Amino acid sequence: MLSRQHKLLVMKIVSLFSVVRGYNIPIIVLAQYLSAIFILAPEKRALDILLDFNLFLIVFASAITIASGYIINNFYDSQKDLINRPNKSMLDRLVSQKTKLSVYFTLNFIGALMALIVSWRAFLFFSAYIFLIWFYSHKIKKYPIVGNLTAAFLAVLPFFAILLYFYNKISFEEIEDHMSHFMVISAHAVFLFLLLLIREMIKDLENLKGDLANNYRTIPIIYNEAVSKQIITALTILTVVPVYILINIYDVGYMDIYFYVCFGVLLFFLIYLWKSDSKEQYLLLHNVLKFLIVSGVCCIVLINPSILWHGKNLLLKS
Repeated sequence: MLSRQHKLLVMKIVSLFSVVRGYNIPIIVLAQYLSAIFILAPEKRALDILLDFNLFLIVFASAITIASGYIINNFYDSQKDLINRPNKSMLDRLVSQKTKLSVYFTLNFIGALMALIVSWRAFLFFSAYIFLIWFYSHKIKKYPIVGNLTAAFLAVLPFFAILLYFYNKISFEEIEDHMSHFMVISAHAVFLFLLLLIREMIKDLENLKGDLANNYRTIPIIYNEAVSKQIITALTILTVVPVYILINIYDVGYMDIYFYVCFGVLLFFLIYLWKSDSKEQYLLLHNVLKFLIVSGVCCIVLINPSILWHGKNLLLKS
């Protein structure tokens, strides 16, 4: 049997895990490695990419910087979360605000140090990323549209760290040969950005009471829920553009299946959205988007499963 002191320590560890949303970090790491293996460097062996120490440092820096971002976001949203997520908020409060800030600064220091080991460019990138996350949590997130756009942009930005890492290693003459890889990752990033932006707007509907009580200027508060639903509908329709590019211009292999299923799910998503008017219903829609994002990460393998055994270039469709 654990003593009372040990139980409290375990609960504090669980609390800190909740604050940094530790369940999201492995997904981010997996997404970065799969993007590197199947999109950015399909000509290389998967094992060579996995054993690339500098790439590991970039991915590690991304993971702990994002974790620190969750901490500072939790720090500023503590009052709002008491209303919107009372159970999670009570768990998160087992760790003091002072401890959260200490962990926040420690993680940022480690992340910046890891980036500096790779290159000064990586250090500048992650220093700017850390500042943007803080500025978003402190100021930007309270403003409509800009806050939503910034949140989605910050979620996608770590993938461009991987992109810059690989493009920094090729010569100017080789850039044209790698342009198709750049376009594929960009189209994937735009699709992911739109899903994340839709999710942020669903969160605004879901967190309406807490945002209102803490003077957050979100779209459903300034305008109304109908306007939010109209914007979400337009953004959902816009996802057709990057998917069309991926399916009809570039070869994404069997990942076509994911996009077709995704469109079917999004169609029912929109139908249910316009029928929704409660926190529970918006939470369900939020979870549907989470499922699409996580499954999209896993389905990157479908682009070219043979890469797991031998390198093979992704070619433009003729």
